[in-house]
Amino acid sequence: MLDPTPTGPRPGGTPLLQTIGLTKRYGDFLANDQIDIEIRPQQIHALLGENGAGKSTLVKIIYGLIQPSEGEMRWLGEKMVLSGPSEARARGIGMVFQHFSLFDNLTVAENVALGLDGKESFKDMSARLEQVSRTYGLPLDPRREVWQLSVGERQRIEIVRALMQNPKFLILDEPTAVLTPQEADQLFVVLERLKAEGRAILYISHKLEEVKRLCDTATILRGGKKVATCNPQAETAASLARMMVGADIKEVKAPAGRKTTVPRLVVNDLSMEPDDPHGVRLQQISLELKGGEILGIAGVAGNGQRELSQVLTGLRATTGGTIEIDGGAVEAQDSAIFVERGIGHIPEDRLRSGLAPSLSVTDNAVLREYNEPPVSRGPVFDTRAADHLAHQIAEAADVAVPDFGMPVRNLSGGNQQRLVARREMRIASKVLVAAYPSRGLDVGAINTMLRYFVEMRDRGVAVILISEELEELLNLSDRIAVLYEGRVMGDFPAENANLETIGLLMGGRSQQAAPIQ
Repeated sequence: MLDPTPTGPRPGGTPLLQTIGLTKRYGDFLANDQIDIEIRPQQIHALLGENGAGKSTLVKIIYGLIQPSEGEMRWLGEKMVLSGPSEARARGIGMVFQHFSLFDNLTVAENVALGLDGKESFKDMSARLEQVSRTYGLPLDPRREVWQLSVGERQRIEIVRALMQNPKFLILDEPTAVLTPQEADQLFVVLERLKAEGRAILYISHKLEEVKRLCDTATILRGGKKVATCNPQAETAASLARMMVGADIKEVKAPAGRKTTVPRLVVNDLSMEPDDPHGVRLQQISLELKGGEILGIAGVAGNGQRELSQVLTGLRATTGGTIEIDGGAVEAQDSAIFVERGIGHIPEDRLRSGLAPSLSVTDNAVLREYNEPPVSRGPVFDTRAADHLAHQIAEAADVAVPDFGMPVRNLSGGNQQRLVARREMRIASKVLVAAYPSRGLDVGAINTMLRYFVEMRDRGVAVILISEELEELLNLSDRIAVLYEGRVMGDFPAENANLETIGLLMGGRSQQAAPIQ
């Protein structure tokens, strides 16, 4: 349990944290331009904006990771200059980053220990970790190695590690992006408890209904400037989105009554044994997907979605069943063969699985076409052609790249995702498998991503959309299939689906026990 003693003045008094004219320049580029913001105790304060609006730069300054070019910060009314994150943590500022900072080959407890002050024994810390995680409904086994964990479980480590530091002010960067709805609900309970204890929370999220439900105040950035401060509960999701992007956002919905072509992908009695004891076994999965059709895959995270996406793109070998593409069986489980057969893949973890973080933007953009002309001319790699192709892909993805030679990890998360999506769309002539493609994206980027899938569908490509955003699946999909413990619990037209029924199937109820209304 955290110390429930209030840690600062009540709302309406001196702000816990205040920024005045905070500015950050990179050459001629203004990432933050004269940002004024006040964060008060007992307040959940949303920070909204499109990818590239300046949110990440601002919170990195607040956390001591970078220094401002101009302006100042005040802590309880006194000027504060942070030399680094350790000084921020010493003052009671904690942060949960959007991208994980974990060592795969270490255990959960070892990773958490690296972020603490080391004043307690490893045994005591492990026991406290298990207790805190269980108390707040974010269960973790301290003994498991991180490489064995799902993306959602890795996020739990980051959140619990921050909570164990007993913060006065907690920054959360897209904390529910990799959480199931149930896990997100439990996190909201934790945040309301922290707020009641007198703590302050800065909450970054692209999920506007979530912001309206949870947050007391919202500051909105656009193009590095603060454009508004408002009460999100008095706004609509549409009005918040309008302030973020400066224009109306139209909902992407799949029109009814489209014609489909012959089957692009047929899966019969597919089975797969996991390669680790904590993986999910796929059991007798059968699916048929036609060209010009979007199949939405729903389910609580960790029920075989990752394994299914990897099997359907040749990254894992099956132990039973068949996969056919355009009527021809795929004999060998090899990702290169699936690429040759026209299968594209947007993986759930773009930075770890979709990109080589230390390689350049150009190298990552042309990764799938290294051996193809014009990038490759026999044994010769044409750097000029590669650079030209990378510019084409970035332009199509609407990604502004200041230097194509810089490491791709320096791009924002949204730009990384759009770059991977456009790269995979180039090779997906038959099927596109997209796993959690909108995770961590803002409302404008999500809208763009969903339009990509409509574009692919209208070109006759079969699209498999794996998502935990049920409204997204219902709006976009022609059919919905629900996974539970590696089995397909139901497969039905999206127009006949409803949230209640899908929720029952996600919990393991059979389709007979929960008929479609």
